Amino acid sequence: MTSGQESRGAAIDLRSISKAYGSFKALDGVSLHIEAGEFMTLLGPSGSGKTTTLNVVAGFTEASSGALEVGGKSVVGVPAHKRNIGVVFQHYALFPHMTVSRNVAYPLALRGVAGAERERRVRQALDMVKMADFGHRFPSELSGGQQQRVALARAIVFDPPLLLMDEPLGALDKKLREWLQLEIKRIHRELGTTFVYVTHDQEEALVLSDRIAVFNRGRIEQIGTGRELYDEPATLFVGKFIGDSTVLRGAAATSGQETAIEISGQMVTTAKRLANGGTPVMLLRPEKLALARPGVGGDGRNRLTGRIGEAIYLGSGSKYEVDLADGSKAIVRSTLEADSFAIGDEVEVLFAGADVKLLADDDKADLTLT
Repeated sequence: MTSGQESRGAAIDLRSISKAYGSFKALDGVSLHIEAGEFMTLLGPSGSGKTTTLNVVAGFTEASSGALEVGGKSVVGVPAHKRNIGVVFQHYALFPHMTVSRNVAYPLALRGVAGAERERRVRQALDMVKMADFGHRFPSELSGGQQQRVALARAIVFDPPLLLMDEPLGALDKKLREWLQLEIKRIHRELGTTFVYVTHDQEEALVLSDRIAVFNRGRIEQIGTGRELYDEPATLFVGKFIGDSTVLRGAAATSGQETAIEISGQMVTTAKRLANGGTPVMLLRPEKLALARPGVGGDGRNRLTGRIGEAIYLGSGSKYEVDLADGSKAIVRSTLEADSFAIGDEVEVLFAGADVKLLADDDKADLTLT
């Protein structure tokens, strides 16, 4: 929500929410506070618990235990149709036998809004999603992006304090998806409603969100802004899931405030140490790494020998995957025209110890990345 904007949304509090299906725990003690008017994204791989959390808030799924408040009032046991929540699904769920206007008017009809007031609110909702000229059409006469905008208009037409969106752009092509992301962001800003958005697309989450809750295995690993999650991941899973990364593992030693890791006979160091113990690994972002020909440059930075495995031109620069001597890969992104390497070239990967994120190793961090 924009600073200074008055919120028309409802705050949400989930406290120790769990959901079990037999012996399987889809949610395991999820706690999350969402501010009124905030755009919160639930991000994670398939099966991580994000959609189950959304369904619990919507009332489509009953939690096995825990407390849930919307707007300061408990909604535990309150059926979905009495929660006054707008919902947008991935597959639109429009009534095929109704025109666009009648689809959008449907929630108002259920609430007893009729006549000129209903027409005004339908027109206002369609204007907001830039579909005012399509009210007479049927869903079959619309593109996928147009149908999704109609579904959004239907969800906001009754002015709900909370709007839930479950991967609403997943079926659309990249260009249309990027355009609709900005439209959703604009609509959120204009409405001041609380938005809770589910996606597995990290870039989408970064574009849209005030804050992001990263889910893994039925738990929340970290909550923060996109910048916080990218720059300061709390766990190895978050570091790997948010953006590209290089993870360096090896025999580790700590002396004072310095940590060193040996990788195939080469030592890399950082003036950091893990605060809570555990086996340290080093995580580096692609823009913090540089490539050099063997023995060239370096100026005191850490160096690792490797060979170019992939070279991808991205227009604004190049992305390289470097096969390191220990079998791991380093991902390097360069915007310098002078950096031109080909597949098979022997190189050295250079980085400063200050740019290392030192995290506790976790053998479960890779298993749910789908």
